[in-house]
Amino acid sequence: MKALTLSLITLALVSIGLDANAQDPHFTQYYANPLYLNPALAGSSKCPRATLNYRNQYPALSGVYQTYSASYDQYAEKLNGGVGLLVMRDNAGNGALTATEISGIYSYHLEVTRKFAVLAGFQATVRQRAMDFNNFTFPDQIEPFYGFVRTTQEVPPGDEVNTHFDVSAGIIGFTEKFYFGFAAHHLTQPDESFYEESKLPMKLTAHAGFTIPLGKQRLHNELQNYLIPNIVYQMQGPYDQLTISASFNRGPLFGGLGLRTSTVNTDAVVILLGYEPTDYSWKIGYSYDITVSKLANDLGGAHEISLSYQFPCRTPKKKIQAINCPKF
Repeated sequence: MKALTLSLITLALVSIGLDANAQDPHFTQYYANPLYLNPALAGSSKCPRATLNYRNQYPALSGVYQTYSASYDQYAEKLNGGVGLLVMRDNAGNGALTATEISGIYSYHLEVTRKFAVLAGFQATVRQRAMDFNNFTFPDQIEPFYGFVRTTQEVPPGDEVNTHFDVSAGIIGFTEKFYFGFAAHHLTQPDESFYEESKLPMKLTAHAGFTIPLGKQRLHNELQNYLIPNIVYQMQGPYDQLTISASFNRGPLFGGLGLRTSTVNTDAVVILLGYEPTDYSWKIGYSYDITVSKLANDLGGAHEISLSYQFPCRTPKKKIQAINCPKF
């Protein structure tokens, strides 16, 4: 049954990769991967920051969807903004279809008032999509008694690698307790097909949230307790996704619950656990997506791990406000 399901998913990947419009991979821990969510968040923590993210979707079918990302960003006072580097690798169908992205990001920081700031980000990306035609399976390869043993009559593409340039942009507005943002990825809508033209649809993201302090901070080195409800809405082509969640931290421990849904069906309930020491130097998070759609949870849901490290800050010449982003 698992082999049959894997074959059906691989066939779906064929239709996505060859004829239909593709979509971006997503991360459940979106604020733990800030540059991927919105380029305006580059330099938002002010101190140099490095992040690593890994997502394994449907682990019951080994290697079907795995996504990796790594990023680095920091505030550059001479540029009056943040700079960042983002690398992403997506592997679908055990290497049948892969995507690799390298992005350079700049975010302009503007303090509108003493309590409100705006960040405007710009992202330039080089993306390479590749397919391994020999790793695909097709219906004409099926022999009723022996499975996939026949030779396919499908014609491979002339080139199994598609490299193109892409541009994205975003904006963030925030105070000490409230933030909202908007991002538009793939403004150029590049053609990433291996056969006939198939443009990557623009992805639009809107997100917002509150930071609600709980109790009083008694000691200077004690972490403040927060409740942080937030919402992220994304739309790409004919598909959309809405995630409503809330995170809570007590001391160095934090956790959260979320619901991901769309106009078509409810997708998953998300559980998050994490740890961040009192010096804020690093943090680690783990989340699990419990699938509640028609697929149920038979394919294993999705596991996701995030790790970030914040390097010591240099003393700035002027006071600069940082965004207190949520843990989820």
